[in-house]
Amino acid sequence: MGKLIYSMITSLDGYAEAAEGDLGVGAEVEEVHTFIGDLFRPVRTFLYGRQMYETMVFWETAHEDPDAPPHIVQYARDWQAADKVVYSTTLESPSSERTRIERTFDPDAVRRLKSETDHDLSVDGPNLAAQAIAAGLVDEYHLFTTSSVVGGGKRFFPDGVRLDLELVDQRAFDSGLVYTRYRTR
Repeated sequence: MGKLIYSMITSLDGYAEAAEGDLGVGAEVEEVHTFIGDLFRPVRTFLYGRQMYETMVFWETAHEDPDAPPHIVQYARDWQAADKVVYSTTLESPSSERTRIERTFDPDAVRRLKSETDHDLSVDGPNLAAQAIAAGLVDEYHLFTTSSVVGGGKRFFPDGVRLDLELVDQRAFDSGLVYTRYRTR
């Protein structure tokens, strides 16, 4: 059975998307990017909302840049090898291979997908993740926290949710980014 993982870069004050500007520095360095690539290589299915998918589809062709460093090429290859499910009522067709579009998020379908696979899955984006969290589907939370306070935006955790989590891993990077991994109790 696969685990469903929710992971994003977050600001120190808990926002996965800043209302204005970016979330701060720390994730763009090779050490962090390589760590993220190694951590998510076993994930074979990504669940995306339309906006997150449109951001991530960059990886479909990132390996074609002749100046792309090896860690970028590796991440692109890993992303291309994974299945992608995009939940969207407006997207006409996918812009990447191994991708299908679903019009609505169906918790029972995701539950079946988890039970029928031997690899991990990832839900990406705070809006889609909020639905998975509300349905009790998320098994692990991986936060990459910057040292910036952004003051507003879309929160990593949705409002009104109560979770009791167990810290199972952590790592600080020289860039100031801190990785924490929590398991649902």
